[in-house]
Amino acid sequence: MNRSTRTARRLTLLAPFLLTLLPACQSDSAPPPPRPVHMAAEGAFGPYSGSVLWGGFCFASGKLGERGGSFAREADTAITAVQTELERSGLGLADVVMCTVYLTDIDRYAEFNEIYAHRFNEPYPARVCLAVKELPGNARVEIQATAHRQARKE
Repeated sequence: MNRSTRTARRLTLLAPFLLTLLPACQSDSAPPPPRPVHMAAEGAFGPYSGSVLWGGFCFASGKLGERGGSFAREADTAITAVQTELERSGLGLADVVMCTVYLTDIDRYAEFNEIYAHRFNEPYPARVCLAVKELPGNARVEIQATAHRQARKE
């Protein structure tokens, strides 16, 4: 018996077994993926969710701090706003894996870094910091964060 005949014979013998596995591989029998959970954006400047939970991740929309005082106070309260949004989902700053920071004055970068380093623990989340012309509500800093339920650094 040559090699191709042996292979064909093995496949013929395996066919009934493989057919019994087929229903388990069909998409109808697989559980549907979880749907995202959208958390309302309280006091938002536009039509968006405050955060979206999906697949263990929490995507928090950009948060502003208290305006009208010092830059340090505004930056610190922006981080507090991120923390408050994450806490709605049972997460905290220790679960953050990525931040995007928007500053209207890049000369405040070093000052912002000091505040950020005080509020976030090492190892720090990945981060992008962008200088922008303006932010909603005449804010000087806005922070968006992505957190993951398994990211806690203990």
